[in-house]
Parts: sequence; C-alpha cells; structure tokens
Amino acid sequence: MKTIKDFNLENKKVIIRVDFNVPIENGNIVDDTRIVESLETIKYAINNNAKVILLSHLGRIKTEADLEKNDLSPVAKRLSELLNRKVVFVRTLKEDVIKEEINKLKNGEICLLQNTRYYDLEEKKESSNNIDLANFYASLGEIFINDAFGTIHRAHASNVGIASILPSGVGFLVEKELKELEYLNNPEREYTVILGGSKVSDKIKVIEELVKKCDHLVIGGAMAFAFLKAKGYNIGNSLVEDDYIDFCKKILTDYVDKIILPIDVKAAKNINSLEFVNKDINGLDNDDIGLDIGSNTISLIKEKLANTKTVFWNGPLGYYESKPFQDGTNEVLNYLINTNIKTILGGGDIVACSSCLGLKDKVYHASTGGGATLEYLEGKTLPGLQAIQNKE
Repeated sequence: MKTIKDFNLENKKVIIRVDFNVPIENGNIVDDTRIVESLETIKYAINNNAKVILLSHLGRIKTEADLEKNDLSPVAKRLSELLNRKVVFVRTLKEDVIKEEINKLKNGEICLLQNTRYYDLEEKKESSNNIDLANFYASLGEIFINDAFGTIHRAHASNVGIASILPSGVGFLVEKELKELEYLNNPEREYTVILGGSKVSDKIKVIEELVKKCDHLVIGGAMAFAFLKAKGYNIGNSLVEDDYIDFCKKILTDYVDKIILPIDVKAAKNINSLEFVNKDINGLDNDDIGLDIGSNTISLIKEKLANTKTVFWNGPLGYYESKPFQDGTNEVLNYLINTNIKTILGGGDIVACSSCLGLKDKVYHASTGGGATLEYLEGKTLPGLQAIQNKE
C-alpha cells in the first residue's frame, strides 16, 4: 500500500485527511492527542515543499446549534502553536472562497478547511459520501493522503470519496496503527484481552472474535453487569443491557475457562456520589450501583496477568469520569507498565482515561481509533483503507 513517502510532493497541493475530532469545552481543547499524532505527516509534507490542505470532522452536525459548537477554530489555533507557524483557517463553505484561499498557498504553507461535517446539516453530503462533494474536495488538490485512522472505517466524502478520484496513500499515523494492530493477529503469549466500558451491544463482534484468540478475557466496566446477571447475581441498580443476557450466557458457557469477571465492586447509591462501599459481588443491595471493580478483583486480575506477555485493552474498568472510581483502571494500568507487559490500548475512552491518569505515553501503543480499531480486530473491511488499496 502506498504511503506519503511514495509521492513527490514538491510544489504539489496535497490534501491530508486528519482526525482532529478532539474534546473541546468552552472553546478550549481538553486533550490534543489527536492533533499531536498528526504532526509527523504534516511536517513531512511541508518539509517536502507541499501546499498542504487539511480536512477533518469534529463532532456531529444535526442542528444549527451544532455548527458553532463544532467549529474547528480552536483546532487551527492549537495546530499553529504546535507547528510554530501560521495555519490558514477557512471558515466558509463557499467554494469560490475556499479555492481562492488555497490558490494563495505557497510551498510549505498550510490551510485547514472548516469541519467536513458542516456539509451534513442539510443532506448529509459528507457522511453519505456524496459524489459532488467528493469531486469538489478532489478538485482542491493533486494528491490525497489519509492519516485519519479514527475514521478509516467510515465511507465519507472526505476519505473514500477523494481516494476514489486522486492518487492516494496513507500517512505515518495510519501506517503505524496498522503495523501495531497487525501484531495482535499473532501476539506473544499468554495473550490477555481487557474489555470495559458501558455497553455489551457495542462490542458483540469484538467479543466473539477476541475471545477465540486470547488466553484470558477480563470483563469490567458497566458491561460486566450483563455477564454477572447472566450468572444469576443480584446486580442491584447497576447499569445493564437486559437484551444481551442470552448472548452473555452463551459466551460464559462456551468459554468458561477464559472469562474473568469482577468478584467485588465499589458500590454507591448514586452515580454522582463520591461515597462508596467495597462489596463482594454476592452482597449487593437492590439500590446499589457498581461503579468500579473492587480491591479483590484488582488482585485477581493481576494474578491472571502474571504470565501474560501481550494485552489488548478497550474500555475503562470503572466510571473513570469520577475520581473515586478510577482506581481499578489506574492500578491495572500501572501493573502492566511496571511489569513491562506489551500493552495496546484501543478505543477513545481507555486512551482518554490513560491520558487523564498520566499513563498514556508509558504503554506500548495507544491507538487513536475507537470504532476503527475494533472493526479492524473484528476482521471487517475498512472502507477508507480499501479505497486506497483499490487504487494500486
């Protein structure tokens, strides 16, 4: 598959699809990880005298109110700071103005266009891979580089659409992601998968695929309560998806020796409570809400990890947005780091959590993809990647 290094970028208009879908609160970027991860590809392009045109989405656009909330202005400002050079930000969707700004670019200069999903407001042109929008984007450049791994599982105008028209390749971030995730197809054993987060429904396919390949499957977070209920435990008032109890029963039956579930939890009466009691899973009251794995579960997981060489981890083990319920994730992550177990984090929540805990840069690899990472591990075709491969 072609990468950015396979092209002569000199004096070329190069469209780079990046993933600047970063969390923004009150106009301030909370976590700039995805911007930082894009820098290698952007710097390579400008150092090779390309005229760089950046495309990215931010959030979802369903109403007029979403436009202001998901404006890319803060991203342009932060990118300019990180690169220590001017980044031209084109706010408008007017095609003649966009073309005019791009035509002003000199070699080594950069412009960032407005949120690609602004085109979704009326006809979902971006998300439906509208051919007219794809043709417009393609008309702006001569080479297309996809470096947005987080959206490579989507068939949008700004990735699949452009790639079907222009000479195309991948950037350094996508190349790195594919290399690191490919390792999980034949990992050093023992191989342990840790799955957390809130919903079983989001992860049925990845559970079905990974449980066949791993030696241990640790299940935490709110999704654990569907499995615990399937085993007959009273889970109190904990979050659960009752529609997936039968699925959980089947997994537990078919892979009884692989599944590791919580044996105790931090229980509170309210999700916003800062007070909790560590309770055995047999001892939950009807009004208890499990919000993190308990101390005995942490010890159990460490014991199961004793012979592990490789870990893939998706989803936090507790309600990490609240400090009292970060301990499970924090302690297990620190154990993996301190014992030098090769750990790959996949999915936005666990990466955000590891960043919040100051541990993201200490693991072997923290994937920038959420759904893209999971779909890759499920063995699904990734449209953004396939479009580039089909050009060869």
